[in-house]
Amino acid sequence: MAKQFAAFEDDHLRIIAAQNMFFVGTAAPGGRVNISPKGMDSLRVTGPNRVVWLNVTGSGNETAGHLQLAPRMTVMWCSFDRRPMILRAYGTARAIHPRDADWASLYALFEPIPGARQIYDMTVEMVQTSCGYAVPFFEHQGPRDTLRHWAETKGPDGVEAYWDEKNRTTLDGFATGILD
Repeated sequence: MAKQFAAFEDDHLRIIAAQNMFFVGTAAPGGRVNISPKGMDSLRVTGPNRVVWLNVTGSGNETAGHLQLAPRMTVMWCSFDRRPMILRAYGTARAIHPRDADWASLYALFEPIPGARQIYDMTVEMVQTSCGYAVPFFEHQGPRDTLRHWAETKGPDGVEAYWDEKNRTTLDGFATGILD
């Protein structure tokens, strides 16, 4: 049975800390819904109602475009080990780019990752747990370093050229603000 909470509790923080990945869902008022899996050491819970996560370059940039039109976001963690649990955080978020004033202070929360393009700052309005009884077991074998190597090989100028070519708009043509 699902349970709702006004903020993260200690047990929720333990669940989050034990996960190697999380999922982010956003949607503009029209167009496609986007759900993205995220990994690396890219998420921090900075308070009972706040999550920040570092977004690195990818083939799309849906989250950034959606948030400009509708700031709703859901972050989900799913336990694939002994304890069955799904944890969702619902709220609103904003994108912070390297050009923005608060980038440096938020980026300092993370180890530098080549190709970092946004930090999402989410205000959590509700936390929900559900059983996860039907989620299968999976064993974590380790992080992938493919994206890190790709960005290092491209270099900062090459990554920015990629953003210009591939990350300026969403699949539905919404502006992402990546190089504005």
